[in-house]
Amino acid sequence: MKMIQKAELFRLFDAVSANEKLYIPADNTAGKAEYSVYKDGMQLSSQLNTVRSAKDFFFPQTENMADFQVSGKNISVEIAPRMDEDFTIFGVRACDAKSFAVLDNVFLGDPVDTFYQQRRLHATVVTMACGRPEETCFCTVFGIDPANPMGDVSCWETAEGYCFAANTEKGEKWLAKLDGVLFETDESTVIATKEKIHAITERLPLGNLPIEKFGNGDEMMEYFGRPEWKELSRACLGCGTCTFVCPTCQCFDIRDFDTGHGVKRTRCWDSCMYSDFTAMSAGQPRPTQVERFRQRFMHKLFYYPMKNEGLFGCVGCGRCLQKCPVSLNIAKVMNALSKGKEEN
Repeated sequence: MKMIQKAELFRLFDAVSANEKLYIPADNTAGKAEYSVYKDGMQLSSQLNTVRSAKDFFFPQTENMADFQVSGKNISVEIAPRMDEDFTIFGVRACDAKSFAVLDNVFLGDPVDTFYQQRRLHATVVTMACGRPEETCFCTVFGIDPANPMGDVSCWETAEGYCFAANTEKGEKWLAKLDGVLFETDESTVIATKEKIHAITERLPLGNLPIEKFGNGDEMMEYFGRPEWKELSRACLGCGTCTFVCPTCQCFDIRDFDTGHGVKRTRCWDSCMYSDFTAMSAGQPRPTQVERFRQRFMHKLFYYPMKNEGLFGCVGCGRCLQKCPVSLNIAKVMNALSKGKEEN
């Protein structure tokens, strides 16, 4: 295990950024944490989560896929270049790190999404344990340990400094480049930090969500037809905020735009909460907000885990709890459906 004193963290950032782009969570002008390219003197944010998740690095909100030039009857196609430069994402929390596994199943399955694949290959993910989990956190419900975040390299903030341990070959190479910056320490250095984190997570109000009631294909249709969906969705605005802050949502649309100098094909995030999502010439397959609301949560709690060996489509980051303008979220849905089932 490697370590660096707190006051010397800038030396690590300088060493990494000298060879590749380094992104760290930093407070913006609005006081919110967001991933930014590290620049000399930039401070690491003390906030638990960034407003937007680290998903953006691999599946950006908008991206160019191809350009078309038309000259008479001749059409030339220029495919957008794939990522070809290494970069490091520092400070990824355990929940966001787990979200990559959810996205990998979608974008690295057959057929492989090469845009996503290249970004994953060139990225080194340095995770950071959650020193102070918040009341909106419930990652432990999905088997995620915020004291032991996965990634290429794991980091823990202790009273003395920051400790690092490699989890992958890529992580070992990343640490090897910092031999002149980091010094050796032993694992006992982070034991107290892990114990403190576990003590907090045991007291979190959402730590006992009834996850065992979901993901079972034998009960899928029963939950699909539950009467609670109508009441739960009544206040939903269909704004899509929950899907845009979610680290695991993967819906997208592809559109062509005439720029006046050719046609540009772009991919952008979409949301199952929108009334025109998957709309076809024959109409909308889910024409009501009740159906769209149900689709979002059934996918995370049943459809996805049924197809991916029990891996749920939620990582308990709590962003939807913090950002929904009418306080609708997956925790309320899970509790309501479970309570209703017991009463029935």
